[in-house]
Amino acid sequence: MRLGAMVAGMLVYSGSLLGQMGSLDAPAAKPKSYVTFAAEPQSVKAGKRGVLELHFRVQDGFHVNSHTPKSELLIPTKLTLQPAAGVKAEALEYPVGTAYSFSFDPSEKLDVYSGAFTVKLPVVAEAGAHTVEGTLRYQACDNAACYPPKSLPVQVIFTAK
Repeated sequence: MRLGAMVAGMLVYSGSLLGQMGSLDAPAAKPKSYVTFAAEPQSVKAGKRGVLELHFRVQDGFHVNSHTPKSELLIPTKLTLQPAAGVKAEALEYPVGTAYSFSFDPSEKLDVYSGAFTVKLPVVAEAGAHTVEGTLRYQACDNAACYPPKSLPVQVIFTAK
């Protein structure tokens, strides 16, 4: 009788674990952020024009529209920076996108970023430590759909020496 109770208990326990794991047939959960930012400390010469590199990575299996998508209906990837004391920022330099087409319509080419991409920020800064804050706005897509636009907070930390 004890063995039967133990087996029944194990079946109930393993069933509850399977319920927590979810169905194997269920689609994978969508990531909360499709793009990540690597905040790396950098340095430039004080009072001279220097270029900061902002490194982003699009999650595997997804792409985002480039800064200059091929259609006005597509949402461009755009970085907006807040002014910072002692820092004069010039226009951002976005990378060129990669041509991308879907198998169901190979004639239409989109201009996208996938994997790693770098946005360059030319600055002239006074001597000292600086932080420039901003937001990257983008729309991620996979091979089946595009998802609602997202905003990613960005903090660029650098020293002017």
